[in-house]
Amino acid sequence: MKLGANSVLFGGYDMETAFKYLTMAGYDGIEVSAISGMSEHLVLSDWRSIAPEIRRLSDEYGLELLAMEQPSQDEETMESAFQAAAETGIPIINCGPGGTSGDEESLQATIDSLGGLADRAETYGVTLCVKAHVGASIYDTPTTLHAMEAISSTAFGIDMDPSHIHRADENPVEAIKAVLPRVRHVHIRDCKGRQAGPGAPEDQANGRGDIDLVGYVRALHEGGYDGPLNLEVIGAKEYTLEQCCVIAAETRGHMQACLQACGAR
Repeated sequence: MKLGANSVLFGGYDMETAFKYLTMAGYDGIEVSAISGMSEHLVLSDWRSIAPEIRRLSDEYGLELLAMEQPSQDEETMESAFQAAAETGIPIINCGPGGTSGDEESLQATIDSLGGLADRAETYGVTLCVKAHVGASIYDTPTTLHAMEAISSTAFGIDMDPSHIHRADENPVEAIKAVLPRVRHVHIRDCKGRQAGPGAPEDQANGRGDIDLVGYVRALHEGGYDGPLNLEVIGAKEYTLEQCCVIAAETRGHMQACLQACGAR
C-alpha cells in the first residue's frame, strides 16, 4: 500500500506547501484536492495552467500523484477533471455519490450517472471511484454493493472511507471485506462517535477516534489490496500550518505502524 494524504488538509495554503510538508512527514504520495471552497489547489477551470506545476512539484518533492478528489458529478466539471488527470498522470479521480439516503430513485440516478462517467473515464485511461457518504444515496455497504453490481465498467471502482461506514453504524473492518474486490482507493481517517460529520480536524487524525484502523489495514492487507491509502482531513482551512503538520505527521506514523503490525511493511 502507498501512504498518501489529500492536499485539502493544507487547504488554507498553496499547493506547494502541501507537497513540501507531506514529503517532510514521510508520505509516499499525494491526493491533489480539486474541492472548490476547501482549497485552491487544482482549480479545474484553470487546469491547463496548473497541470505543469503539479508535475513539477511531484518531481521536486518526490511525491507520487496517487489520486485527485473532485466531488461533483457535473459532466462538464468531470470532463475537465478527466483531462487534467490524463495530462498530469493522476490515475484515480474520487467523487461523491450525491443524492439522498433511503431514496431508490435517487440511488438509481446516481448509479446511472456514475456508469456514464465511468465509461468516459475509460476513454482517458483513468479510474473513477465513489465512496459511501453519510446522507447520500450511496451511504452504507448494501448501497455500495448495489452500485458495484450495477456498474460493470473496469474504469469504475470503490473508494472506501472507514469514517463514513462507522457513522453508518457498521463495523468498517467487516464492511471492507464485502467490497474489497472493487476497492481501488481508500480514504482513511479516524472519527469519534457516530454523528453526521467527521469531527474536528485533529480528531480525524488516525488513532484519535473510535475506529479499529489497525484491524482495517490488516483486512486490506490480507485481502491483497495494494493501492493508495490517503488521509483525508476536512475542516482545517483556518488551521495554522503547525496544526496541519502535526495532523499529517501523527497520522503518517500511525499508518506506518498499522502496516508494520500486519506485516505489510
